[in-house]
Amino acid sequence: MSVTVQAICTGLPQPFNGAELSAIAKQPVDGPVMIRTFGIEGDMVADTKHHGGPDMAVHHYPHDHYADWDAWLGGHDLLAGPAAFGENLMMDGFVETGVLIGDRFRIGGALLEVSQPRQPCWKIEHRFGRKGMVKRIVKQHICGWYYRVLEEGEAQAGDTFEKVENGHEGWSVARLFAKLYDPADNPSQTELEEIAALDRLCELWRAKARNALES
Repeated sequence: MSVTVQAICTGLPQPFNGAELSAIAKQPVDGPVMIRTFGIEGDMVADTKHHGGPDMAVHHYPHDHYADWDAWLGGHDLLAGPAAFGENLMMDGFVETGVLIGDRFRIGGALLEVSQPRQPCWKIEHRFGRKGMVKRIVKQHICGWYYRVLEEGEAQAGDTFEKVENGHEGWSVARLFAKLYDPADNPSQTELEEIAALDRLCELWRAKARNALES
């Protein structure tokens, strides 16, 4: 499956909430940009404790969700622009239920691998000025995800985003997120053992499964 990339977006840390900085406000890049193992050139992370690193190099939030968010919010200006959820890649055609942990995609000269779901945080609600968004993300498993970069390369808006290899069968981003993050979805011991053994899942989330098994 392949789709066309609408935009590649980057941002720098800016004042966000008092003294707090955030790079959630991203804008499309004009022309080609390098995608490196540490992320897209020109894109920076403000909170290096919770964001960034090789397993969070590139962020993808499905543009497919924008219409439902617009209806739920009763309209919002951010949804008419790019990267409303701070994502690096904007395109239609891929959502959490149809993307597997470990799926590999080619974009321009870069090769990306799905490494983990994205944990929603308070910054989304602060950006939109609306409470309840994180709760909705957790309940509906519309979390978005991150890629690690297996091969660095140049890419730009208009490039094809093509799936070139399947990841872990049965473990979509949505299912993985639900099992480890949704209080309403209790994973079985077998499921936790499977999660802990997913070699393309980032170590942080595999550790979550191991800790749940031990407790």
